[in-house]
Amino acid sequence: MESVAEETLRHDRVVLTRWREDEIDGLTSLIDASLERLKPWMPWAHTHSREAVAGYLAQADTDWASGAAYNYAIREGAADAPILGSCSMMARIGEGGWEIGYWIHEDGGGRGLVTMAAAALTRQAFALPGTTHVEIHHDAGNHASGAVPARLGFARVERRPDAELGRETVVWRTERQAAAALTG
Repeated sequence: MESVAEETLRHDRVVLTRWREDEIDGLTSLIDASLERLKPWMPWAHTHSREAVAGYLAQADTDWASGAAYNYAIREGAADAPILGSCSMMARIGEGGWEIGYWIHEDGGGRGLVTMAAAALTRQAFALPGTTHVEIHHDAGNHASGAVPARLGFARVERRPDAELGRETVVWRTERQAAAALTG
């Protein structure tokens, strides 16, 4: 039997719930309210639409079923609390690796919720068989995003140009042994 991620993850005050296609209205509204915050860092925010959100949620189901990615809503306190953001773990960095990505509405910012979400995703990634490392990639100019892996004890391993965006990407990594505090 193939292992899959848990549909609900918890860490401290954060509850992550698997995205479902029937959450299109909530996610569309959240992105609408977050566009100014997202556009500098997320290329997809420039083409945001309800149709794009529907496509994302449909792809999230496909990715979940195949194990290519696990996408979650970020909530505070309870699984039925309002959605504050989104996060994912994606199998796109090579064998044994998971990349974590995240964003949050300004109402959820500055309270450590993204760090808690990234900790929950890191713990989940290492619970899956064959995981050897987890990475977080972010734009070098996005200092708030870079603070998350630093707080979690990830090591900064690379800065590389992103020719498509004309920017620089910072790559942080943790290995199974280094992440024991999150997974234990």
